[in-house]
Amino acid sequence: MNVSQAFKMAAKSILANKMRSLLTMLGIIIGVAAVIALVGVGQGTTKQVTDQVESLGTNLLTVNITGRGSQTTIDYKEAEEITDKEDIAFAAPINQSNATVKNGSESTSVSVVGTTADYLDVKEYDVAAGRFVAQIDLDYYQKIAVLGSTTATDLFGTTNAVGQTFLINGVRYKVVGVLASKGSSLQGSNDEVVVIPITTAERLFKSKGVRTINVQVAEADKMDAVVTELETALTKKFRGDTDSFRVFNQQDLLDSFSSISDTLSLALGGVAAISLLVGGIGIMNIMLVSVTERTREIGIRKAIGAKKRDILTQFLIEAIALSGLGGLLGIAIGVGASELLSRMMKLTVVLSLPIIGLAFGFSVFIGIVFGLFPANKASNLRPIEALRFE
Repeated sequence: MNVSQAFKMAAKSILANKMRSLLTMLGIIIGVAAVIALVGVGQGTTKQVTDQVESLGTNLLTVNITGRGSQTTIDYKEAEEITDKEDIAFAAPINQSNATVKNGSESTSVSVVGTTADYLDVKEYDVAAGRFVAQIDLDYYQKIAVLGSTTATDLFGTTNAVGQTFLINGVRYKVVGVLASKGSSLQGSNDEVVVIPITTAERLFKSKGVRTINVQVAEADKMDAVVTELETALTKKFRGDTDSFRVFNQQDLLDSFSSISDTLSLALGGVAAISLLVGGIGIMNIMLVSVTERTREIGIRKAIGAKKRDILTQFLIEAIALSGLGGLLGIAIGVGASELLSRMMKLTVVLSLPIIGLAFGFSVFIGIVFGLFPANKASNLRPIEALRFE
């Protein structure tokens, strides 16, 4: 008996018991589909976050001031002195808080950012209309504001917002500019924001505390040197208390997230792979039942000249056909489930051909491993004992 004949007999056996065959393949189907969908979601999430981080620039540093004891913050002048370094292109100290903004009957809650002129370059915003915050606004505590595109629409609709006035926590401000739409990032929407001079923010929030400084390094290869300089200056400022601040390197953040995401994807894939092992056990169980049911058939085939390897090949190919067909159905369901997740839950899903190939190959391997024992048992049956079997 050649391989093509073995496949024909395997197909005939599978089709003769359609429901049993489908239930046998169920573990393989679920396992392959789960591996494809879960790993796809994991890789898609990694890509989405990586793209967002890289869009901010890998030469971006974030200094977070936590403070301890009596010294909990620094003011913006001190922040400018600390970041006045040769290798720093731009540095924007930030005094930020949520506030209610209102224009007539229209109101919304947004993030109000008190900062300096460098904020535009550090965050890589573009001004769609009007201008951005200038040094003169800081010097004279001007009550002016630059609106994010979404905030401008929420407050003024299609009307040109530049030159209009609105209220921030009951205090009137004049709109001098509108930012171009920038979409969302890890920190949330970049378009639902109001930017005001940091000196004005100190009065509005009744706080001179700078909790965050965004720093753009002139050259990527100077990152480590700048981090060391900033940490040295901040350590001196906080009198040796290194727990009062943190300097985050954007690239380190990206590397850490990628490592966590890879580990999570591996764990999800491992959990899904358990279904493949369960499916393999199901195949072995059904194949053992099939051997018992077809004992007389095996005896007749051996009696008319079938060799041990013919019987072994027949049952092994039948097990491989079950697992392989289950793998193909699992691929179809996994791809469909990934597309459904992408559309319904707005998730980014990245389907990887190597992962799909690996899942299918593993399903076939499961068929070989768990089909070998029943196939070997069938091939070792003695013809006389098989013919006597009732």
